[in-house]
Amino acid sequence: MLSTPKLKEFAKPEASCLASYALEMLTAIKVEPLQQFFDQLPVDPYLKGNYRFRSLSHFKVFDDQLIKLSHRCLFQSKEYNPILGDVVREYPELDDALIQLEDMQKLIWEFFQFCQLCSTSSEVAVHQIRTIASLQHVGNPAPEGIHRDGVDLVGIFSVNRKGIRGAETHLYKDKDGEPVFSKVLNPGELLVFKDNQYFHYTSPISAIGTEQGSRDVFVMTCPGLFPKQSRSR
Repeated sequence: MLSTPKLKEFAKPEASCLASYALEMLTAIKVEPLQQFFDQLPVDPYLKGNYRFRSLSHFKVFDDQLIKLSHRCLFQSKEYNPILGDVVREYPELDDALIQLEDMQKLIWEFFQFCQLCSTSSEVAVHQIRTIASLQHVGNPAPEGIHRDGVDLVGIFSVNRKGIRGAETHLYKDKDGEPVFSKVLNPGELLVFKDNQYFHYTSPISAIGTEQGSRDVFVMTCPGLFPKQSRSR
């Protein structure tokens, strides 16, 4: 297991659990050092079209220390994912050099502060995702449509938007209702919400010019989503 430096310099929250959603511009986190790590992401083999690229790692916070956990697969039931539900999915781990970056550790810790308020879990899953689009093809960040993930908390952190339009993130109280939150997340913005309070969705992206466009995000959940036999005891 990879253990990262102590995180005691980051203040712990004193507020109560989220009454709604939280949207923050994390000015203390530099997105530029994170951006290069999206260029070599492997394609997501579980979706047709080769428009999404993905890696996944799991972490645990223990005694103010961020610890990378052993490799785990991703699993959701069809209740939450009608497209890839009941499929055990395996993605490569985040790059060790990315995990060692102070800005990456700050991001995980920032999200974990919300986990401390709203969940009994000390585990965080970090999904690194790039979605691309061209003049010929749109990219779909959420092919499953308006959905929940089946976790306690979800966080979406925007790292980069390049040559695209779209990717507006929506939160819904009712799956069949109008969104109560709609916004394009700009680089440096973190959206956090309770999964049992909101359905969520991000609209497709299209390329603005003749060059390929891309959207890079980290999606974090607390806890992770993995097959029952892999869950911590």
